[in-house]
Formats: sequence, structure tokens, C-alpha cells
Amino acid sequence: MKLIIINGPNLNLLGTRETNVYGSQTFDEYFSVLKNKFQNVDLSYYQSNIEGELINKLHEVGFSFAGIILNAGGYTHTSVALRDAIAAITTPVIEVHISNVFAREDFRHNSLIAPKCKGSISGFGLDSYRLAIESFM
Repeated sequence: MKLIIINGPNLNLLGTRETNVYGSQTFDEYFSVLKNKFQNVDLSYYQSNIEGELINKLHEVGFSFAGIILNAGGYTHTSVALRDAIAAITTPVIEVHISNVFAREDFRHNSLIAPKCKGSISGFGLDSYRLAIESFM
């Protein structure tokens, strides 16, 4: 099974950014843990701070992968273009958030991409990604 994790803006700073919210582990460190745990899954990872690059990656993998795990970061709440890209592809997408977005600022309570995703997982720290992978199994 071929899955990809796509992370959006500011997630390249995991491990140093707001550790009280996101923890002190880098995503590269956690990705190694995931690859170790799911050795039977062809798991890849992509991160960009640029909306258009995220859309291009969705288009690139959205017809050939078994699943996409997307943490769109702040674009979750603002990007009609990401929503349209998810709607345009055939690969199912799971929306993931590290923090519980509903326990945060009001503007984070609205996801423009959620209606086009297979499901949403938030609030379990980095384990939100593990849960998303398991949802495809």
C-alpha cells in the first residue's frame, strides 16, 4: 500500500515551534518511527510552506496512491484552492491536525477541506498521523 503524508506551512518547524502545543519531536524523527512501525506500507513524506506546491503534490499523487494524509496547517481554514484540489483527485484524503483545533482559537474551528476528505483526526499529537495510517489498513 502506497501512502503519503503531506504537511503544510510551518510544520517544518516541529520540534522547535510552540513546543507546548506541538511537542519537542521533529517530524523527521517521528517519520522514522512511522516507517519502522509500518514496514509493510510504502510511506513517503512531503512538506511545503507554499500553497501551490501542496496543490501540485496533490495532483501528482492523487490518482496513483492508496491514500493521502494531509495536515494543511493554516491553509485548512483559508484555502478554497486546496479544497478544490482534494475534490479533483480520486485518492482518499484524511485531514490531520496535531493539536485539538476545537480547543484553540475560533477561526481554527472551521475547515474548508474537511467536507472533501474521507475523515478528520485531530488532537492526538503526532499520533494523529499514526491513526490516519491505521484508518487506511
